[in-house]
Amino acid sequence: MWRRLPKLFWIGLGLLVVGSGPLLTIIVAADLGLTRDPNPNPIGFGLLAGLTFWPAVIMIVIGLFKTARRREGDSVAEK
Repeated sequence: MWRRLPKLFWIGLGLLVVGSGPLLTIIVAADLGLTRDPNPNPIGFGLLAGLTFWPAVIMIVIGLFKTARRREGDSVAEK
């Protein structure tokens, strides 16, 4: 099933992980007390997450929409 998802979905998922991952890592590290500053201010990682989040979500949704349309077409052809 996972191999049938379009490349646009996988690109969007990768963009989401690469864009939001560093910021989420810093947030979790601060919550666990692994950083010296309990309230870090990761401006660069926040900007990266802000610029990549919505394009990634849009790519994922379009990829899922394409998959649904393709499966809908396959099920109509079978009948």
